[in-house]
Amino acid sequence: MTSNKELIKSIETKYLKNENFLDKKNPLVEIGNIIRIGYLIPEGEKERTQYYEGLVIAIKNRGIGKSFLIRRNVQGIGIEQIFLLNSPKIISIVKKQSSKVRRSKLYFLRELRGKSTRLKIKF
Repeated sequence: MTSNKELIKSIETKYLKNENFLDKKNPLVEIGNIIRIGYLIPEGEKERTQYYEGLVIAIKNRGIGKSFLIRRNVQGIGIEQIFLLNSPKIISIVKKQSSKVRRSKLYFLRELRGKSTRLKIKF
């Protein structure tokens, strides 16, 4: 007799993506990384790819429902968007830059403006 946790895990493994951006040794989606996401958007009968670039400020780990929050500034207005990591609509994830951070959630960046929002670059 299997437990409920084992049953749920066996079902979830069928739907998890096995992409290179989910690699545990060199993850692309980490707190403080600036990433560029290719996301499929339906327009009528066609689909087009829209790219979204921003700073990862939060990650929520929930198995198949793992999600991350991206923040970017557009014309002085901060925009945040949540992406599901295992979504079939995500085509690509490219890491642009890594930053040295000491927090697991970077919500304090919401109140900061201008140059104070910069983070130290990790080499």
